[in-house]
Amino acid sequence: MAGDGRTIDARVVRAWCALALEALGREREELDAINVYPVADGDTGTNLYLTVESAARSVEAVFAAYEPSVAVEPDLEDAVRAMAHGALIGARGNSGTILAQLLRGMAEVLVEQDGGVAAALRRAASSAREAVAHPVEGTILSVATAAGSAAVPDDDDAAALLAAYAGARTALDETPGQLDVLGRAGVVDAGGQGLLAVLGALLEAVTGEAPVRRRPVPRAHPAEPAAQSQEESQREPREPCAQGGPAFEVIYLLEADDPAVVRLKERLDGLGDSLVVVGGDGLWNVHVHVDDAGAAVEAGVEAGRPYRIRITHFDTAPPAESREPVQRAVVAVVPGEGLAVLCETAGATTVLARPGELPASGELVAAIRRAHAREVVLLPNAPELRHTAAAAAEQARTEGVRVALIPTRSPVQGIAALAVHEPDRRFDEDVVAMTSAAGATRYGELAVAERQSFTSAGVCQAGDVLGLIDGDVAVIGKDLASTAETVLDRMLSAGGELVTLVVPDEAPPGLADRLESHVRRGHLAVDTVVHDGAGAPLMIGVE
Repeated sequence: MAGDGRTIDARVVRAWCALALEALGREREELDAINVYPVADGDTGTNLYLTVESAARSVEAVFAAYEPSVAVEPDLEDAVRAMAHGALIGARGNSGTILAQLLRGMAEVLVEQDGGVAAALRRAASSAREAVAHPVEGTILSVATAAGSAAVPDDDDAAALLAAYAGARTALDETPGQLDVLGRAGVVDAGGQGLLAVLGALLEAVTGEAPVRRRPVPRAHPAEPAAQSQEESQREPREPCAQGGPAFEVIYLLEADDPAVVRLKERLDGLGDSLVVVGGDGLWNVHVHVDDAGAAVEAGVEAGRPYRIRITHFDTAPPAESREPVQRAVVAVVPGEGLAVLCETAGATTVLARPGELPASGELVAAIRRAHAREVVLLPNAPELRHTAAAAAEQARTEGVRVALIPTRSPVQGIAALAVHEPDRRFDEDVVAMTSAAGATRYGELAVAERQSFTSAGVCQAGDVLGLIDGDVAVIGKDLASTAETVLDRMLSAGGELVTLVVPDEAPPGLADRLESHVRRGHLAVDTVVHDGAGAPLMIGVE
């Protein structure tokens, strides 16, 4: 599109995502504070940030694939498809899910090259309205519609964006008069305010000039809207539950065909409210508020294959900010539900890292806030999270939290650190002891090769069992149990007093007993402890 007078290209999309993430990072707390609709749960800013962070990471991954070649860059189609896909799989909450559909709608027009920004904004607004079961005026949808209507169809994207931004800003100012719950609270719609920030970032990416920032109006009466928000949610009033509305937010990705999704919408619409289903081409993001979370998930199973299922209870307890903070907490990233239970039992706040889905920095910051402590020890438990965890720690420090980042590279190192954690001793002493315990723990992991590849232990074939020690492939075998025994022997050859085994549910029957017996036979003075590794690979730690 660069050759016909338009200004949107792959580099602009990359800059847009980065600037939008920066803008939402600045406004996140204020957006959370004015979030009163459809549920006053104070997370709209956080959800929008996490959605855009996922979109930005997908775009950066596309550029990273091209970096080795100076002469070749991603084209516009690559960039906008990555942005839309990243937003879809990372969408959080009601507003984040709608934003994902807005970005998808824009991407469709830009890929088709069937009009510029004006056409893209109009497509985005119409597709978002179609995704919401019961659209309500005075929300992010109104702001999106106004932006599309105000954008002048023209070859000059900059002019169209200037008009769209002005139209969106005017529409945002009108939201308190359109939705009573906003008017009573004295605030504009939080989702609409977030969308304005995203549009402002696109305007800056295209023109090089940032629009004047519009600060959200502080909530006038924070306690009043909560009881009303569900009565005015995105459908006809229902019989309220004990909390005054549906008790759970359910979100999942779904692989399903179009007819199945039509049936799913009908089923979920009868179960709850705030129903938004976005996506297409066989992949969908489903969001709904319900009392029966299990029924909402079962409906997804009937429609196709739901995964990355998130169920959040609308907590009626006072927000963390209203409670006295604890002195110290530990935040740990864990790869499965089994280790999450183990770490939470030990007092840690956990962040779940699902296969192929490492948490974003915003999720780590949210966990630090959830811990609500003056001092936090952060355990990333993966080398790939080093920079993400550092960014989260820095953000938390700006909010007045004292954060120590221990660079644990495996969950077994995190377990070792958590085992010596003593919140009653001085912070520095506790951090030193935990760091020492983690550093003294060698870590191993068993994985299955997906394809032929060259490794530090030689050439492996698809289906081979790989034994990794301290992150490097050390053993290539055909059988999980025998390969694990070889890994254990190599790790214990340098000495050790305690072996930690994290055994997944899908491991062969008797694997834990066999490995324990193997350690006892060859290393009499070494103790073994076994943990449930539901959702995680087979992992080994030697202290």
